[in-house]
Amino acid sequence: MGSAGEALPPPASETRPWDNYSQAKLSTVALAPKGRRAASDAPAGGEGGWSGQDEKPAADDDWLPINARRNAKWWYAAFHNVTAMVGAGVLTLPYAMSELGWGVGVTVLVLSWVITVYTLWQMVEMHECVPGKRFDRYHELGQHAFGEKLGLWIVVPQQLVVEVGLNIVYMITGGQSLQKFHDMVCHGRCRRIKLPYFIMVFASVHFVLSQLPDFHSISSVSLAAAVMSVGYSAIAWTASAAQGKAAEAEADYSLRATTTPGKVFGFLGALGDVAFTYAGHNVVLEIQATIPSTPGKPSKKPMWKGVIVAYVVIVACYLPVVLVGYWAFGNGVDENILITLNRPRWLIAAANMMVVVHVVGSYQVYAMPVFDMIETVLVRKYWFTPGFRLRLIARTVYVALTMFVAITFPFFSELLSFFGGFAYAPTSYFLPCIMWLIIYKPRRFSLSWFTNWICIVIGVLLMVLSPIGGLRQMILKIKTYKFYQDYSGLSHN
Repeated sequence: MGSAGEALPPPASETRPWDNYSQAKLSTVALAPKGRRAASDAPAGGEGGWSGQDEKPAADDDWLPINARRNAKWWYAAFHNVTAMVGAGVLTLPYAMSELGWGVGVTVLVLSWVITVYTLWQMVEMHECVPGKRFDRYHELGQHAFGEKLGLWIVVPQQLVVEVGLNIVYMITGGQSLQKFHDMVCHGRCRRIKLPYFIMVFASVHFVLSQLPDFHSISSVSLAAAVMSVGYSAIAWTASAAQGKAAEAEADYSLRATTTPGKVFGFLGALGDVAFTYAGHNVVLEIQATIPSTPGKPSKKPMWKGVIVAYVVIVACYLPVVLVGYWAFGNGVDENILITLNRPRWLIAAANMMVVVHVVGSYQVYAMPVFDMIETVLVRKYWFTPGFRLRLIARTVYVALTMFVAITFPFFSELLSFFGGFAYAPTSYFLPCIMWLIIYKPRRFSLSWFTNWICIVIGVLLMVLSPIGGLRQMILKIKTYKFYQDYSGLSHN
């Protein structure tokens, strides 16, 4: 007992070294379910309100897929960005040109490239806009710009639409490319197999690859995908050049539609198709999170070097495919240029298999941030334990769901313009500009202020107009579609 003039020491249970609590630990404590305590509060031996090592949440977020390891080099950023950007959407660009025409089509493509380079640079710069803090995820930057709650509501729904939507599209594209490869190799000698079975084959690969724990572990898959994207793009434009040169009649370069409403809807839909091809902004912060950063060597320098290389590769893939493909076939080009090409047979079959390998990598790159969100919620909200068991259950269910939607609605890939307007346009074209204005507050009427507002106006117009064309295409497809039919033949009738 102390004397009356002495202060009593606090009970032993109340003395806790708060200095040992990292920000991640405190957030875990704050997110603990009601009626439970944080892992650090559990008495030794597992006694108390809850017990057992399996029930304790992670002490920090180093286990999460995005920031598990930060030892990537600039070339990792390069091929991750190539894999994310140069998707199978490049094969639809000649079709978009047939709805836009030469002048408008080239202008839209080049303008989109310039705007998205600028907004991607902004994302790279804002990754560490607060000294000593890294915004490893798109929604974290959104929370910093718009506030904790509003930032989540603005960014997360759009990001999920892009990433989950692309995963479904890549499921369909992978299945269609496998089917095309099978048909070209068999050349009528084999029994025809319906598209849903090829989607299942493609999905079976992801049931295995999705268990890779983090971004760094899919680097080899992403590198192979980036190489394949360059390969099938080269095949697409070289084969188009050879076939166009050998054609007896000149291609027709008039707009695909013949009626005024058809031209208008086709124009709007093509804008969405172009927006879809620049959807890589949704994972750029997550890619940058894998690069180490110090005050003397911030991550933005190697990241920007990787982005520059990636955008050079994008130009080398996009422009030849668009210009040569449209030159060769005009308004007779199919929605996928590889379908228009039919010789040499072995080369087109190889290109389709390259597409399969590429979308395998693209699926994983876009799925990793989704896995990160799912596992964060399961661990911090519902007290799951990080580890293989969590990955096995959560990621298997996610892959199964995307496979089911792809099999049930294989015309999902026809809706790229619809989703391109609602989600791809904001996250790639103008949302970074809005956050830049809020965070850096450039002087009114300065060059930076004008540039950002021009991008915002163009992006908003794209967001409003392009879904109109996509909605029309959706209505036309639904009218003639029956569930689980062999859709690959339907879409080209």
